[in-house]
Amino acid sequence: MSEALDLCRALIRCPSVTPSDAGALGLIERVLGEAGFETHRVSFSQEGYPDTPNLYARIGTGSPCLLFAGHTDVVPPGDAAAWRFDPFSAEIAEGMVWGRGATDMKGGVAASIAASLAHIRTHGMDKGSIAFLITGDEEGPAVNGTVKLLDWAQARGERFDHCILGEPTNPDALGDMIKIGRRGSLSGRLTIQGKQGHVGYPLLADNPVHHMLRLCAALLAAPLDGGTDHFDPSNLEITTLDVGNPAVNVIPAQAKAAFNIRFNDLWTPATLEAELRARLAAVAGAAHYTLEMAPTNAHAFLTQPGPFVDMVARAIAAETGRSPALSTTGGTSDARFIKNVCPVVEFGLIGKTMHAVDERIAVADLDALTAIYGRVLADYFAG
Repeated sequence: MSEALDLCRALIRCPSVTPSDAGALGLIERVLGEAGFETHRVSFSQEGYPDTPNLYARIGTGSPCLLFAGHTDVVPPGDAAAWRFDPFSAEIAEGMVWGRGATDMKGGVAASIAASLAHIRTHGMDKGSIAFLITGDEEGPAVNGTVKLLDWAQARGERFDHCILGEPTNPDALGDMIKIGRRGSLSGRLTIQGKQGHVGYPLLADNPVHHMLRLCAALLAAPLDGGTDHFDPSNLEITTLDVGNPAVNVIPAQAKAAFNIRFNDLWTPATLEAELRARLAAVAGAAHYTLEMAPTNAHAFLTQPGPFVDMVARAIAAETGRSPALSTTGGTSDARFIKNVCPVVEFGLIGKTMHAVDERIAVADLDALTAIYGRVLADYFAG
């Protein structure tokens, strides 16, 4: 078995359901420490959120510094009896490694570590640096993880030139897609206060449902934008409409709605909120409503295509024969924090089974991803 496969299986066997670490970071710290990395285990706390351990490691002190980022926490496996194998057994069958976190993203972490160790053995570290930023708080609230670990690293004087985040980016086959950006995410809640009454006497009541329909229609009436060269159009989805009224002959006193917007880099949360409030005010009429916007740290961002993106794409094409699409689709990731300190791209395994029962990855894909990362390292420090 390859070094990447051994490490991937060992990580899967750590049941690190967020926020538990279950030994995963200690395993990585030992492997990197034995290879000459300086390692730091750092935990962060914040009231209302679980304390979370994180790991930072670096070998070399010079520039350029290539950062590999990732997470070892995983989502719960659900009903273990529904799995073909125990979700934390890391069984190998049909050419695949099975287990929670294999795809998202212990496989990517293992491949980046194995590639780095092989590069150091072959080339040494006479030029530049390799660093690892591994969090245990990505699948959770993402409060005591990457965002604080980056602040900690910068306060120490750590500087990074480029980053690869090994999230599972490929929809169907390894080499399909590089993520060069992510949409932002903004959520809101709309509450309308009416006046309860008898449906037979509507003049004595004020139906909040009718107001809600009008206001929601205004939010959806016109597209937020037409998209950009690298982003799809921003999209608002109403996710709940709640009245809590069991009677058909009673006009309710209140109606609530919730929505989420995945937005491109034409917007910030502030400008988007202003647009929503303007749309509501234009049609509100006599409606008594409140709009509450949830705080967000998920801003849209784009890593402009250029030499680094091209280098990663060439390595992928050389190992897989595929020319990856440059995409900004999907949800959010910790790249939204990393982009504040250096350009970041995301490339990892195939994401079909992430968060699913029987999560698994092909052993061949794991080894190919290791080879891709290895080629990137060789080209990066040769250039």
